[in-house]
Amino acid sequence: MSDLIQIEKRRHIAVLTINNPPANTWTAESLPALRDLVRELNADTNIFALVVTGQGEKFFSAGADLKTFADGDKARANDMAQLFGEAFATLSEFRGVSIAAINGYAMGGGLECAMACDIRIAEEHAQMALPEATVGLLPCAGGTQNLPWLVGEGWAKRMILCGERVKADKALEIGLVEEVVPSGASLDAALKLAEGACKQSPSSTARCKQLIMSARDGRSHEDGWRMERELFVELFSTEDQKEGVNAFLEKRSPEWKNR
Repeated sequence: MSDLIQIEKRRHIAVLTINNPPANTWTAESLPALRDLVRELNADTNIFALVVTGQGEKFFSAGADLKTFADGDKARANDMAQLFGEAFATLSEFRGVSIAAINGYAMGGGLECAMACDIRIAEEHAQMALPEATVGLLPCAGGTQNLPWLVGEGWAKRMILCGERVKADKALEIGLVEEVVPSGASLDAALKLAEGACKQSPSSTARCKQLIMSARDGRSHEDGWRMERELFVELFSTEDQKEGVNAFLEKRSPEWKNR
């Protein structure tokens, strides 16, 4: 595992820190490391939630190091685009709850990483942008797909086509983040939210997340309702379903097994 990605496990919560100062840029080493780490966490039944943050006080992540693309090498561009896509697609498919603790600037691939998480908490000094077109590029790791879903087409076009940068308060207003906290407080706020998520059945959470994400696919309400019923019944094949109901009836806290 790369030193550019740090991982700490706190009971049922994994804390992942992007560790490439000064700007926590993504590289050909850290992107596969992120992908592989999330896959490992998916296989760890003791992990229910994931918090992603950046090292230091100024940057969540500034995205890609533009020096990578300075020579115009098309093969390198293809390799990096694939690495970005695989890494953030894997992050979005994490079976538990993922929370981005945006502790500073989230630019380009940094913002795309945050948008691949389920929930975003930003510190009040944070700023967010997808400035790729400013330097002759475009967002290639979900930016053009996830941003309109979160903020609507108008604001997505302002940020991507006009290069508009938004501060934390505006990001909250337009729905890009779900909460703004004082500087230095995003990790604690994310951990508190993750602790709440860990009280939920991880078996239920994984299926609920699958249903919520499927709404993006443009499926009909009829299909969505059918999926809800199917996955509801599927839960009765899990230990967590029995544990959850009986813990409630016995007036005790459930002990989730994630199976």
